[in-house]
Amino acid sequence: MTDIAAVDAAGLVKRFGQLRAVDGIDLRVRQGEIFGVLGPNGAGKTTMLRMLATLLSIDEGRARVFGVDVAREPHRIRQLLGMTGQFASVDEELTASENLWLFGRIQGLKSRDAKASARRLLGQFGLEDAANKQLKQFSGGMRRRLDLAASLITRPPLIFLDEPTTGLDPRTRGQMWDTIRELVSDGCTILLTTQYLDEADQLAGRIAVIDRGRKVAEGTPDDLKTSVGSSTLQLRLAPGADTELARKIVRQVSGTEPVLTPESGGMNVPLESADSAADVLIGFREAGVSIASVSVAKPTLDEVFLAITGHDTGEGTESEDAQ
Repeated sequence: MTDIAAVDAAGLVKRFGQLRAVDGIDLRVRQGEIFGVLGPNGAGKTTMLRMLATLLSIDEGRARVFGVDVAREPHRIRQLLGMTGQFASVDEELTASENLWLFGRIQGLKSRDAKASARRLLGQFGLEDAANKQLKQFSGGMRRRLDLAASLITRPPLIFLDEPTTGLDPRTRGQMWDTIRELVSDGCTILLTTQYLDEADQLAGRIAVIDRGRKVAEGTPDDLKTSVGSSTLQLRLAPGADTELARKIVRQVSGTEPVLTPESGGMNVPLESADSAADVLIGFREAGVSIASVSVAKPTLDEVFLAITGHDTGEGTESEDAQ
C-alpha cells in the first residue's frame, strides 16, 4: 500500500444536453477503505462511477486511479478496477460456472485459469452447490453475489459497487455487507454508491453526500452526524395525534425540521443539546399533542441528509440515475 490515492478526482463534470448530471465533483478515496457515496435517485452517483470507470467521457475536470489518468490511459484503468452495477450483468441461460468462465476469458485469462478462478470465487461466495445451475433458477441474492464475483475474476485492487444491495431482503443484504467487509480485509479498496442510509452508516469509513450532481458534504459518519447537532429526540406520537401540529411546534421551539418516521408513527428531532429536548416536550404538552414514547439518542444519517439537502434520499424507489 502506498500514499497514492485509489481515486483522485477534481472538478468532474458530465453534461447530457442542458443537464449537468455531474457538476464539479471532487473525490479522493484512500487505499484500503470503503468510501461511500450517498444520494437519492438521479443525484449523479452512477454517472460519476461510469466516468471513473471509462464508460463515459469526462467533459471537464480530471481523474486518476492509482495515479493513472482515466482519460489518457483507459485500458490501464480497466485493468485496475472491477465494477458491479445496479442490475446483474450475468447471462441467465448460462450456469454460474459458465458465467464466471466467460468473464475470465473476456478479460484475457486462459481457459484453465478462468476455470480455476471460477471455482475459487464460487467457493468464496458460497455458491458451490449452485455451480451447475442456470441463473434463471437463482434467487435475487444469489444473482447479486455472482455479479460481484464476476467483477473479481482478475482480483482488481479497486472495486466500484453501484447500489449492490438494491432489491435484496434484509438477510441477504447483511450477507452482502459481510462479503464487502471481507474484500477490504483482503486488501481491496471499495467505492460504494447507495441510497440506503443504514448501508452507508454500517460500511463506509467516509461518506460523500451527492445531491443534484454536486458534492454537498463529506466526512466520517460521526462527523456528519455531529454537524447537525449533538443529540436527537426520538418521539412516537399517540394514536390520533396531530402530526402537522407536532411538526409546527418542533419548528417553532427548536428551529429545525423533524424527520418523520411513518413506520413507527413518530418523528426524530435534531437538537443542539440534550437539554433542549425538554423545551420540545413542554411545547407538545401545552398544545395538547399526546406522546406514546420518547427517547434521546445520537443523530442519524437521516437527519444529516435532510438537514443538508432539504429532502430525504427516496429509499426503496427504483435505483436508476439520471443519465
